[in-house]
Amino acid sequence: MNPIIVIPARMGSTRLPGKPLADIHGAPMIVHVLRRALEAGIGPVAVAAGEPEIVAAVQAAGGTAVLVADDLPSGTDRVKRAVDALDPEGRHDVVVNLQGDAPTLAPELLSAVLRPLADPAVDIGSLVAPIADAAEAAKDSYVKCACVFAEGAEVAPAPYFSRAAVPWGEGPLWHHIGVYSYRRAALERFVTLPESPLERREKLEQLRALEAGMRIAVARVPHGPFGVDTPEDLEHARTLLKA
Repeated sequence: MNPIIVIPARMGSTRLPGKPLADIHGAPMIVHVLRRALEAGIGPVAVAAGEPEIVAAVQAAGGTAVLVADDLPSGTDRVKRAVDALDPEGRHDVVVNLQGDAPTLAPELLSAVLRPLADPAVDIGSLVAPIADAAEAAKDSYVKCACVFAEGAEVAPAPYFSRAAVPWGEGPLWHHIGVYSYRRAALERFVTLPESPLERREKLEQLRALEAGMRIAVARVPHGPFGVDTPEDLEHARTLLKA
C-alpha cells in the first residue's frame, strides 16, 4: 500500500465558527491535526481546505494544502478533489480521510485504519472502539457498528452502522470512529453514487457504500480520538495538549 492522508477542513462550523483556525498554544487546530498525521509516518499528509485562510495557515506551518470548492456535498468529496489535484497519476492507491477536529489524535490510529485493507476484498477500512456503558449506547450521536470480532481478531466485517444500539441482545457494542481508509478506486466510485435510502434515514454517509455493495471492515482500537465541536471542547483540547 502507498497511502496518502487528506484532512478536509472548512470554516463553516455552526457550534464553533472558524474551528480549523482556533488557537491551541500558538498554533491553529488544523496544524495540530496535521502534526499528528505526520507523526503516524504512513505517508504524505495534505489538507483539503474550504477557504484560503486555512491554506495560508497550513502553508505557514510548512504543510501542504489544496483549496477545494466549499460547495461540494461532503468532506469525502473534498478529499477526492484534493487527491485528484495532488496525485493525478494515481501513485497513491489508498486515501485516508481524517477529520480536522481531532488535535489530540493518537497517531497509531492511522496505522490501525489501514489494517482492514490487508484483505483485498475490502473496499473501505474504518475503526471502532468499545462502548463503555448504557448511557453511551443510548446516545444517537454515538454511531454504532454492528460487527463481531472472532476470538483474537483485530479486524471484522462491518455489515451495518446505526445510531441505534445494534446489534440487539447480549454482547459488546462498538462505537464507530469516523476515520476511513479508501482504496483509490473505491473512493472514486463512492463520490459518484447518489444518496441512498438508508443513508438518508440514518444520516450516515457510510451506508451509501454498503447499499451499493461495497465492503467495509473495521479495526478495533481501545478508544477513539477526542473531537472538538464546542468552545468547551476547545478548552479541554488546550488542557490535554498543554506542554
